[in-house]
Amino acid sequence: MTGRTALVTGTAGFIGYHTARRLLDDGFRVIGLDAMTDYYDVSLKQRRHQRLMQSESFSAVEARLEEPGRLESLLEEHAPEIVIHLAAQAGVRYSIDAPESYVEANLIGTFRLLEAARAHPPQHMLMASTSSVYGANEQMPYGETDRTAHQMSFYAATKAANEAMAHSYAHLYELPITMFRFFTVYGPWGRPDMALFKFVKAIRAGEAIDVYNHGRMKRDFTFIADLVEGIRRLVDCPPAQGAPVGEADSLSPVAPWRVVNIGNAAPVELGAFIEAIEAALGQRAEKNMMEMQPGDVPATWADTRLLTELVGALPQTSLEEGVKAFVDWYDRHYA
Repeated sequence: MTGRTALVTGTAGFIGYHTARRLLDDGFRVIGLDAMTDYYDVSLKQRRHQRLMQSESFSAVEARLEEPGRLESLLEEHAPEIVIHLAAQAGVRYSIDAPESYVEANLIGTFRLLEAARAHPPQHMLMASTSSVYGANEQMPYGETDRTAHQMSFYAATKAANEAMAHSYAHLYELPITMFRFFTVYGPWGRPDMALFKFVKAIRAGEAIDVYNHGRMKRDFTFIADLVEGIRRLVDCPPAQGAPVGEADSLSPVAPWRVVNIGNAAPVELGAFIEAIEAALGQRAEKNMMEMQPGDVPATWADTRLLTELVGALPQTSLEEGVKAFVDWYDRHYA
């Protein structure tokens, strides 16, 4: 299981950083590509990469996905057995303000990677999607075979397009591709634009927090270590056309392609999430109650039966434990 090479995109990002660390711990050689864009604090991204570069098995490449020829040259040079695509322009609300950046990174960038993989096929490609593709679907928990026709944000629309693009390449060129649908990931080294980071920062500073939909939102909060465990196990579980694991399998009938939810399978109301933050901080939050924001959905909830059938039950870090881990990291990092 050691000695393999993985190309991971987005290694200076939150999920990419943790994924790369796990692969390095497991003996992989990791080529990490990141554009270091300024969507949020670049110094945080640089610190993540600096930690990864402490390993001799990690090589950092600073470049944009959409740069013509860059991904193809990396695959040709390093011949990775595994490609994990986590780089993207993130953020539901930012996609309303700056949609062109989502076209460039999420659509053109993913196209460049698929073209590179067509020319230099890896043994398994794994690509990030999002629970946001379920959009206006009100049937819960969300299952991988549920309809995903009505996205509520342009960010979600680009991720749904990525799933379709990947399926076409899997079919045309027999590329084994697994798509992940992530559900509200949180934990140490998290993104400053995510609710947990913003809440902790504001409460520590004695400032009020904005609570959307008057706290009646529900999210399937997934701790980063649990999510990365799911990614790591799925690395060794490439889809094979004609070999479904059960009736609920999303495996394509015409391609070695499937989509898999990775979540905690336990939605939590935003109010309870804030209470866990208050407990970890030892401080009360002042709340500004707000209406629902454009592009948001009132709830998410992952059906993880397919993931369990494929790789077994994942660890489930409690919300209290996960929030405390983030607060401990935040206090150390921003002391």
